[in-house]
Amino acid sequence: MTHGDEQHDVVIVGGGPIGLCLGVLLAQGGSDVVVLEGRAERTNHSRAIGIHPPGLRVLAAAGVADALAAQGVAISRGAARSRGRPVAELAFDPPVLAVPQWRTEETLEARLAALAPTALRRGVRVLGLAGVGGGGATVRAAGADGEPRLFRGRWVVAADGARSPLRAALGIPVRERAYPDAYVMGDFTDQTADRSAAVLYLEPGGIIESFPLPGGVRRWVVHTDTLVTDPTPKALAALIAQRTGAVVDPASSTMLSSFTVRERLAASMRRHRVVLVGDAAHEVSPIGGQGMTLGWLDAEAFAPLLADPAHDGWPELWDAAERERRQAAAEAARHAALNMALGRSLPPKAMTARNQVFRGLYRFPPLRSWTARRFTMQT
Repeated sequence: MTHGDEQHDVVIVGGGPIGLCLGVLLAQGGSDVVVLEGRAERTNHSRAIGIHPPGLRVLAAAGVADALAAQGVAISRGAARSRGRPVAELAFDPPVLAVPQWRTEETLEARLAALAPTALRRGVRVLGLAGVGGGGATVRAAGADGEPRLFRGRWVVAADGARSPLRAALGIPVRERAYPDAYVMGDFTDQTADRSAAVLYLEPGGIIESFPLPGGVRRWVVHTDTLVTDPTPKALAALIAQRTGAVVDPASSTMLSSFTVRERLAASMRRHRVVLVGDAAHEVSPIGGQGMTLGWLDAEAFAPLLADPAHDGWPELWDAAERERRQAAAEAARHAALNMALGRSLPPKAMTARNQVFRGLYRFPPLRSWTARRFTMQT
């Protein structure tokens, strides 16, 4: 290592919710950890919002669950409707916590700063791997001042997103699948009477989902036949009203985006001394909101192995953890694909017939309970 370069136990590339959480888990166990984040500032654009019960368990271990619960909305009930009529009701126990992603990141960042004040390095852009071997791995980076830097760790963790440059540098194959689904998403002042309930509108034109957020805000996610490249609050509000009859005030919009869906599952989560977590290892559809929790469960599984050098010589432990995490990701991907298929447009008669079947099935408490557990990632 040259002067000014750094050696750590674990180098985490990516300071999103997964990288920050893993950094906290390692730092509170005494590991020397550094988290490299290319963004100079956190974005307040709200993306993922759902914290499922298994994710809240990991966040409790990281010491931030109570702080997040105080800032969020507990979603304890889900409802499916069609043409103004109820189709099914589900109870979520324990509930799903709805918190804007930027608040989650802010809370994790504060926790990491309390444990290891210099661990998070913003504005440090990772350029690639400088080498692996000799009991560790090294990443090349450009510092906030633009100067080249090297960060060496006993382990390097790629929490650098779905397009993961580190995964590409390692040559790990990825199974990709593009779905025909597109969505428009927006946050508006909540004018419904649904309070803390999540609602699915199963309509012939395509599904509409709505979820409560803190501060009297509700998120709306609307299925569209093609990608809307230039969404507007007025057009989204009109689409919501047309399909559901719900009134949304376009002037109250605080976030708006449109997206298509792609699934990426890496063939391996580990190569040499580099581990993939979160979207770098498995990008699944955001419909169902399971991606962020999947990443936290990766952090929970790998943190004990990363922390203790004694585990480096036990490939069986690593293999078992990776196998379990890849199976969980594949299951989440299948679940998300089914959710999207159920949300596509159907002719009115076919939609009516399908909803009648759902009404009959969901009269049975065991099926309601199983579905609720599946939606909250407890099966």
